[in-house]
Amino acid sequence: MQKQFYIYIMSNIGNAVLYTGVTSELKQRVYQHKTKVFPGFTAKYNVTKLVYFEVAENAESAIMREKQIKAGSRQKKIDLIQSINPDWDDLSDLL
Repeated sequence: MQKQFYIYIMSNIGNAVLYTGVTSELKQRVYQHKTKVFPGFTAKYNVTKLVYFEVAENAESAIMREKQIKAGSRQKKIDLIQSINPDWDDLSDLL
């Protein structure tokens, strides 16, 4: 079975902060953000809510897509999130 890669966006409770990342283990990575396993940006700003994710076929395409999303404006990220999650629900329960 081929490994899947995920591009994801997480936010804090008030949706003021956005964090874009890439991983091959989305459920585990979201758990790490939620429990603040690693010190850094997401722990500092309480980024614990998965608001968007998509699947990529391989690591290279996932990284390219992550860079594309990160290069976009905040409004483009908001539009992307709202295209699949208009209420900004925490999607981690779907994993």
